[in-house]
Amino acid sequence: MIKAAFFNEGDFLTGFEIKGHSGYSEAGSDIICAFVSSAAYMTANTITDVIGLDADITLNDDGFFKFKVKPVPQAQATLRGLKLHLEALSQDYPENIKLTF
Repeated sequence: MIKAAFFNEGDFLTGFEIKGHSGYSEAGSDIICAFVSSAAYMTANTITDVIGLDADITLNDDGFFKFKVKPVPQAQATLRGLKLHLEALSQDYPENIKLTF
């Protein structure tokens, strides 16, 4: 199961942590893992490379991705977009994705 948690500081989203594998199908052909990974990378790249904010990022090959930024308005729309995307996926695949806030 993929477990995703979002970090808040006051009213600001400041990042996320995603870990695990969905178990939907075998590695390399798991569309749920691909959905989540693609959305997480797009979020991180948009905030760091497009908006230009610094972030603490930790990745590994075991399905772990942690991303954290300072509580700033510039990152909110992108982080909220990821949150909404993962909420929709967790409703469609409740046995494969769990969110915590």
